[in-house]
Amino acid sequence: MIKTLAKSIREFKLQSFLSAIFVALEVIFEVSIPWVMARLIDYGIEKSDMAYVYRFGGLLFLFAILQMLCGIACAYFATVAGSGFGKNLRRDLFKKIQEFSFHNVDTFSAGSLVTRLTEDVTFIQQAFQMMIRGTVRGIFMLIFSIVAAFLINARIARIFVIVAVILAIGIAIISRLAFPIFDKLFKAIDRMNNCLSENIRAIRVVKTFNREEYEINKFTAITDDIKKYSVKGEQYMVLGYPAMQLVSFTCIIAVAWIGSKAVIASGNNPDLGFTTGQMMSLIAYGLQILMSLMMTSMAFVMFIISAESAKRIYEVLLTNSDIVDSPNPITEIKNGSIEFKNVNFKYSSTAQKNVLSNINLKIESGQTIGIMGATGSGKTSLISLLPRFYDTLSGEVLIGGVNVKDYQLKALRDSIGMVLQKNVLFSGTIADNLRFGNKSASYEEMAKAADIACASEFINEKEGKYDSTVEQGGSNFSGGQRQRLCIARAILKNPKILIFDDSTSAVDTKTESKIRSGLRDIYPNVTKIIIAQRVSSVMEADKIIIMDDGKILAFGTHNELLKTSDIYRDIYETQVKEAA
Repeated sequence: MIKTLAKSIREFKLQSFLSAIFVALEVIFEVSIPWVMARLIDYGIEKSDMAYVYRFGGLLFLFAILQMLCGIACAYFATVAGSGFGKNLRRDLFKKIQEFSFHNVDTFSAGSLVTRLTEDVTFIQQAFQMMIRGTVRGIFMLIFSIVAAFLINARIARIFVIVAVILAIGIAIISRLAFPIFDKLFKAIDRMNNCLSENIRAIRVVKTFNREEYEINKFTAITDDIKKYSVKGEQYMVLGYPAMQLVSFTCIIAVAWIGSKAVIASGNNPDLGFTTGQMMSLIAYGLQILMSLMMTSMAFVMFIISAESAKRIYEVLLTNSDIVDSPNPITEIKNGSIEFKNVNFKYSSTAQKNVLSNINLKIESGQTIGIMGATGSGKTSLISLLPRFYDTLSGEVLIGGVNVKDYQLKALRDSIGMVLQKNVLFSGTIADNLRFGNKSASYEEMAKAADIACASEFINEKEGKYDSTVEQGGSNFSGGQRQRLCIARAILKNPKILIFDDSTSAVDTKTESKIRSGLRDIYPNVTKIIIAQRVSSVMEADKIIIMDDGKILAFGTHNELLKTSDIYRDIYETQVKEAA
């Protein structure tokens, strides 16, 4: 897991290394200061040797300045490396998510992926910064200070070793108790993000049904869980600080007590034994050892919190899309002919019933095909197999006479234009959104596509025309306008196959007729598939498919189906009567 996450350091390896180097130098100067101070007291102040005092006082000042400069350099490089690591990790996660199939996204849930990209990465970034600065500093200082303390007085230095072992055991116990709590905390945050994103997307539904109070209560219950787990986790964490303070002060008192007795016994003579300067340096080393333990324990707490985040990020990075290119993919699609051969499909391998069963269908290139059926009959599932949003459970889907699994995914999806049920626009400009279909499209090409989609009329009325602003989700456009912009976007792809998944429901029948006529006249060789609820949307199609319960019940022209299909005839007669 660590090896996988470490790959995101990349170009910031040098800064990470320099941070560790400067923190080591900082510790060396800091550990040297008590030794210089001991010499200053014992051989300068005690013997009233001012030349010695000036010389070692200057050295003390120099070491303090060098320690400060190394600390500044360490902080700078650690910040650059940590921020860069976080940037790369977010980019790697986002890139991985872009490669996911629909099934992969459904497995994690949108809210969970948002949490992993935001809060989890932040925790990992902070832990990384603390590791290359705080942890390295704590470990170096602990080692150097203990070695220096043993060189001064091994008997007193043993106190520090005992204290270090006691604190390490305490930290291990606390972390074992806290880790499961933070696991629950992050899962609660996932639920909160899911609830929040769901409510923002469906705010109109919530207000329509006056369910604000219900949604507030649901959200409050989740935030209560977050609060409960946060408080419980922090309760374990805060136990460490007072315990550490107690042990630290006890340690200092013990050193002062034993050291003062040793100083008195030796007569404060450097040549005879233990001196005041040595005792002062030992206390300083003791404080450094305890400070390093405290710093290491804080880093350890951060690692406990970030360990769950690391595991969650690793899950995403480790997950491979279940829809990938074949070893030697075909990059050219000859035409828009479509064939389904004995196709069966279901969204989950554990589902008991197929969504599509025994689908056999052949569509010639350039034909216009209508698909009708009740909600849940499998219409959208059928067309989702064409661009390989999902793969079949069994059977084959062929485009241009070739199995879709043998095509390069990019080439396959570039050859298919889709206008989905939900009309999604992105913040930016109208031109930015239309160029989703063709990133190099000129204004003339965009105008042509907009004319076919009957979108020119409202685009040209805007002051900025194609450079007019589109707010998030296209909220400054009506439903019909969003649909027509999405249609223009799909047309700009110049696809071999153009699919309309109930995507003209928000426009009137006259506008819909104009769009169909424009597509028929300008793109006669493009295979067009129209999923619709209105008979008027498909009655001029070359062939119409009637679906029910994941099966094709009928396939023929409008006139043929009026004679042979009871379902189609019932729909037609009902809609004709309603229109009358």
